[in-house]
Parts: sequence; C-alpha cells; structure tokens
Amino acid sequence: MNRFVLFLSVAAVAASAQTPAAKPATAAQSPSPAAARPSPGTAPLEPWIKLPAGVPRVVHLPVKMPFALRYEDIKIGTGALGESGKLWHLKYTGWRAADGVKFDSWDMHPQPVIGPDGKPKLGPDGKPVMGDPKPIEIPQGVGRVIPGFDYGLDGMKIGGKRRIFIPWQMAYGTHAIPDRPDHPGIPAKSDLIFDIELVDVTDMPQPHPMMPGNRPMPVPPHPGTGGQPSTTPTPAAPTAPQATPAASGTQPAARPSTTPPPASQPATTSPPQPQQK
Repeated sequence: MNRFVLFLSVAAVAASAQTPAAKPATAAQSPSPAAARPSPGTAPLEPWIKLPAGVPRVVHLPVKMPFALRYEDIKIGTGALGESGKLWHLKYTGWRAADGVKFDSWDMHPQPVIGPDGKPKLGPDGKPVMGDPKPIEIPQGVGRVIPGFDYGLDGMKIGGKRRIFIPWQMAYGTHAIPDRPDHPGIPAKSDLIFDIELVDVTDMPQPHPMMPGNRPMPVPPHPGTGGQPSTTPTPAAPTAPQATPAASGTQPAARPSTTPPPASQPATTSPPQPQQK
C-alpha cells in the first residue's frame, strides 16, 4: 500500500514538471496605441502608395478618399481598344443617382436628314426634316465632357457596354441645371449614373485644305443640339450648363488668332543731302 501511494506521488510530481506555468500578462504583451507609434528616432512607416525616390517618406494618419469614380463592365467589347484623342461614337443613358430619374439619352435627339448636297433637307414649313437619332460623337480624353464621363470610358473596346457611377465632384459640381420641357433638370451636387455602349472609334476630322492654320478644327455638336458640327468651339457662357454628358460647364474658348497685328509704319524721312562746297 505504501509503495502504491509513493508511486502516485512520483507520477504527480512528474506531470507538474512537464506542464509549463502560465506567464502573467504584462504591459509589454499588449502595447498601448501610444507605444505603437514610432518614436522620432525610429524609421517611418511604409507609405500606402509607392513613392518615387525624390519624395520623402512621412508618418501619416489614416488615408481618406473624399470621392471616387467607379464603373462596372456589362459586356466586354470584341473590337479594337478605344484610343484617347479620337472620335468616340457612343450610345448613352443618364440617370440621377438619388431618385433614378432619367435626364438624358442618346435616342432622345433625332438628327436632321442630310440631302445629296450635304445640307439638311427642309420640309414644307422650311424647317429641317428630322430623322432617326444617331450615337453621339465626342473627342475622348480632351476635356469636352464632364470629367467622370470622360475618364469612365478609359479601357473600353468597340462593342463594349459599361455602367459608370459618377460622383457630383466629377459631374456638374455645385451647378444646378433647371428643368426643360424635354429634359428633367439636375440639382446641385448630384451623383449620376450612365450606361454607355461604345459603337465605333474614328479619327478626328481634319481641317479643310483651304482653311487657314489659325482657325480651329470642326468639332461635333453636343448631345441635344440636333445640329450640324460647328466650325468654332463655343466659348464658355455664364448660363448653367446643359443636362448632357458633354456639357462640362467649361467649354474651351476659341483660339486667339496667331497672326500678329501689323506694326505701325515709321515716318519716312529723306536722308540728309551732302552739302556742296
């Protein structure tokens, strides 16, 4: 019996020796937020983006992003990749993100019928005969449309479809576009949603050979104008922009003439005559 009790005692001592005792928690194991901050003598935190060699690294607080442009591809096009600086032919529909009201669409703008002479056909009332709507034409990537519409097209291929979510900072900003008989208005600071289809991409129109070099190239009309391409860009107007994706609110002003003004002619004086001796 004594031998059995002695055996149990030895086994209990051996088991306690194999089980390590739990260490008490200390402040070093759960550092406070103040301890997590690097001291002035330590190396700064890694930047959240890759910085070039000439930009010094700094210790920063949480990164904030006030707004962002987002898009989702509905269909990847099988045609060529669209190139910036060319003329993009687009079908589009735009809604106000707050209430889903459609304020514009490409099929809401019938185009005039062009005759064999290249001029619009006129009806009995003397007005142009309107035909079917056509995709709009915009020079992509040159700032002729609102920024969100322009940047949201990047990377599309011909035949592709995309939905773009544009924050108000990249749309019409603080401008309030009033209602029109054919288009609902857009309140200030309105986020927008566009469905886009890229139909084709072509080269920009070239100036006429007889056109002077200091005159601007023809540009396509904005959506909703229903007219022919203008030969001069429209300068910025003080009125509110139109509720179309091409009305960025800041139209480029017409280029100033590069021909210097004629200099005033100096007064002609006869050279002095040599005196006769």
